[in-house]
Amino acid sequence: MLHTSELSLSFGGEYVFKNISFRLGANERIGLIGKNGAGKSTLLKVIAGEQEYDDGQISKDKEVSIGFLKQDIDFEEGRTVLEEAYQAFEDIKTIEQKLEHINTQLAEREDYESEAYNQLMIDLNTYQQQYEIQGGYNYQGETERILKGLGFKEEELNNLTNTFSGGWRMRIELAKLLLQQNDILLLDEPTNHLDIESIIWLEKFLNQSSACVVIVSHDKMFLDHVTNRTIEISLGKIYDFNKPFSKFKIHREELREQQLAAQKNQQNEVEHTEKLIDKFRAKANKASMAQSLIKKLDKIDRIEVEHQDTATMNIRFPVSKRAGKVIIKAEHISKSYKDNQVIKDISFTVDRGDKLAFVGQNGQGKSTLAKIIMNEISYQGHLEIGHNVEIGYFAQNQAEYLDENKTVLDTMIDAANALTRPKVRDILGSFLFSGDDVHKYVKVLSGGERNRLALAKMLLNPFNVLIMDEPTNHLDMQSKLVLKQALQAFDGTLILISHDRDFLQGLSETILEFKDSKVNTFLGSIEDYLKSREAEDFRSIEKRSESKTKKSSKPNDYQCQKKYKSLCNKLSKVESKITQHEKEIKSIDEKLAYDYDKTIAEDNFFDKYNTKKNNLDKLMKEWEQIQSQIDELDL
Repeated sequence: MLHTSELSLSFGGEYVFKNISFRLGANERIGLIGKNGAGKSTLLKVIAGEQEYDDGQISKDKEVSIGFLKQDIDFEEGRTVLEEAYQAFEDIKTIEQKLEHINTQLAEREDYESEAYNQLMIDLNTYQQQYEIQGGYNYQGETERILKGLGFKEEELNNLTNTFSGGWRMRIELAKLLLQQNDILLLDEPTNHLDIESIIWLEKFLNQSSACVVIVSHDKMFLDHVTNRTIEISLGKIYDFNKPFSKFKIHREELREQQLAAQKNQQNEVEHTEKLIDKFRAKANKASMAQSLIKKLDKIDRIEVEHQDTATMNIRFPVSKRAGKVIIKAEHISKSYKDNQVIKDISFTVDRGDKLAFVGQNGQGKSTLAKIIMNEISYQGHLEIGHNVEIGYFAQNQAEYLDENKTVLDTMIDAANALTRPKVRDILGSFLFSGDDVHKYVKVLSGGERNRLALAKMLLNPFNVLIMDEPTNHLDMQSKLVLKQALQAFDGTLILISHDRDFLQGLSETILEFKDSKVNTFLGSIEDYLKSREAEDFRSIEKRSESKTKKSSKPNDYQCQKKYKSLCNKLSKVESKITQHEKEIKSIDEKLAYDYDKTIAEDNFFDKYNTKKNNLDKLMKEWEQIQSQIDELDL
């Protein structure tokens, strides 16, 4: 559908990428990966036609349409959710305007016999036909269906877009792209600000889509679940393989090891040849042989091993001083925004050393509670911060508070005090800002570079409690790993708000789930929490009614939870086997469709084929039995 040839782009004399070529085909789901500042978002803009390039060529089929989901969504003020979603139908809306104009003319004019009036009637009929062909009589109902599928309620469809959080506005933009039915979808960090359930929905949508999808994301779980091809941008080059992210990384490492081995063998051969040349050159009767070896050496195509971009951040969050036993004590906290009750009568205590994760859908109050703890917004109830507590706070939009007209160095110096000012350059170096990078203006930094700078500013002041709201947005995978390791080593109290499943694994011991203005405490890891939530989504079980509550007084509660985990593990294994059998049967069906006679000629074909189907039936029955046992536990 689209082909790039020898594409090059530079800024300030430095190449972002140089002489890169690749092709985008139908049904491909491509993960576009690379470090912050590698040029991923820039390449998407080039493909979308929003960014000029220096050299090379981009060619695409004439009728190919491209939809582009950008990192930053800028909706026009004053539109409702429906009105914004209707922007997906530009042609239909244009025809509507023309029909409205014609109908107004017909209502006002009385020259029924004139040629102009007759032409209006002809135009009316023409536009009505175009309107019907393009789906004008169906688009409003289809729009409502898609928006409701994305989680919007009927009563929310006529609310203004600026009353929704970033994650919900992202869903509106996704709805527009879905309704447009583009041939190529370019998605730049689509999971930023999306809650876990929305990410799972997006995975399903993309896997069912027939479009070619190119995704820039640092969520490796998301990439593994969606993509079937990976393109990495590194130091101006691209590496392109038909593998999802994790398999791609393994393959890239294997190729590098092979290159190193081949380079070493070649180097040994070259050294041996050079020794022979030196030996034969001194002897008159061997001079011709020496010349022959020299020519052979000149013809060798030297093996080069690709240079690895191994630069990583170096972060350490030191604890300022020992805090008291109780860090935060909240009693009957409530918060409303006009008629919207975000948090209602919640109470909790955070003790020294606790590691908590706030999870839940967007708009359920996670960031609101963080702001309440930081005393940034008003609320009802009582909240007490403990003795010697010093809080470091990273807001979801922390990078937006940076002054775009300052340089990286000035940003840090202005935020430092007398004690930390001498350490500014060392801290910047730890966050990969070195040399001339410190003199860059904030406005030219990528999203990931801005986040790194915002993180660096945090180290200018000591703390013993760390609250981080979506800290991994825009960070590349290596930077996320380094940040995760720093948080694991942090000896203070940690509260994390994140939708990044992989990042949260191993960082939290207690999960606070925000739902329906309440907070439910889940004792256990994020893995345990997600397993229960994803299993519920997989089975498409309707959520239990609010009136049905868990009985916490069961005498065998511990045994029930133990049995529940065991059954969930069994269910997961059976699901894996079902998936494998379905793939194998699908592969056989495809072979039958391609060459029926050759396929059935294989030894005992039908016996093997029927055995696989029978095994699949048994696995499905086993799945139902285990699921029935889980439901009976009522946990």
